[in-house]
Amino acid sequence: MKIGFVINKLETERPSFTTTQLAMQATNMGHQAWIIPIGDLAYHPDEHIRARARMAPRCNYKSLQTYFNNLQSTHAKIERITVDELDVLLLRNNPVDDAINRPWAQNMGTVFGRVAMQRGVIVLNDPNGLAKALNKMYFQYFPEQVRPQTLITRDRNEIKTFAKEQGGTIVLKPLQGSGGQNVFLIRPEDLPNMNQMIDAVSRDGYVVAQEYLPAAEEGDIRLFLMNGVPLRHRGKYACFQRIRTGGDMRSNVQAGGTLKQAKITDTILQLAEMVRPKLVQDGMFLVGLDIVGNKLIEINLFSPGGLGSARRFEKVNFNTAVIQALEKKVQYMKYYQRNFENVEMAIL
Repeated sequence: MKIGFVINKLETERPSFTTTQLAMQATNMGHQAWIIPIGDLAYHPDEHIRARARMAPRCNYKSLQTYFNNLQSTHAKIERITVDELDVLLLRNNPVDDAINRPWAQNMGTVFGRVAMQRGVIVLNDPNGLAKALNKMYFQYFPEQVRPQTLITRDRNEIKTFAKEQGGTIVLKPLQGSGGQNVFLIRPEDLPNMNQMIDAVSRDGYVVAQEYLPAAEEGDIRLFLMNGVPLRHRGKYACFQRIRTGGDMRSNVQAGGTLKQAKITDTILQLAEMVRPKLVQDGMFLVGLDIVGNKLIEINLFSPGGLGSARRFEKVNFNTAVIQALEKKVQYMKYYQRNFENVEMAIL
């Protein structure tokens, strides 16, 4: 099996990243795992997509660091490959990471992914589905029961009115963004000074004002879905819990949060079931749900990370399950001579 992993930049990758782990696992299972920076894709006059890609030497790797070092070294195989000849193209670039310094790169994964898809390459997540999800507005297409009450606007007065309606406690965050950047918890005593926080969030676009969930005091749970259902391997769910540190309301690790093992309840499984139809409709193969109490606060579709953390707590290699799922899809495509709708293949 030939797999391409589209990333933002080689320089920003890390051994601990889920993309690196998946590529190493694919290599260990005997597959070709090509790493493709988003800026190294090209559409040629012969109507084929090609890319400057690299692949670590074939080996049974025990260490992510060793694999990563080999991938970055002169021992790596570097070629101009024809993307159309890949079996699977995984779009693991995060548009948000390129928003400021490389805005031209933001949607190029979906653009090239669409063309590769037409050539019979399995592209995951489905590029047409990802194109709908380039900002947090996508979240509003899911059932009201799974979401906190939300206002999306650039109007200060509307935000202040919403805050008062919520008892003075809300969350402010940008419509486009990730990693806890410009996320504020507004409490009643902050209402007279909201303007500065609104300005900080609205500097880059629309503001999401959201109902505050008291259960957030305990952090949130990341649960992975694969093929539209909770990812489970050897009886264990791919999940972990993130805990806030000090007075910071953000629980993501980039903001200083800590991790621990998560407990998956019937309520969480019901949330996953409620979002399943939309994720299946849009061809979302691998997804990360961020859950607080009985609500979702975010659905991660672009390069969802944390499989390594789930593995650490559950003692199960979930990367194996992901690569096995890809193997099955490739076999299906061979049965149908690469003639099958990508959006359907994505969640089979």
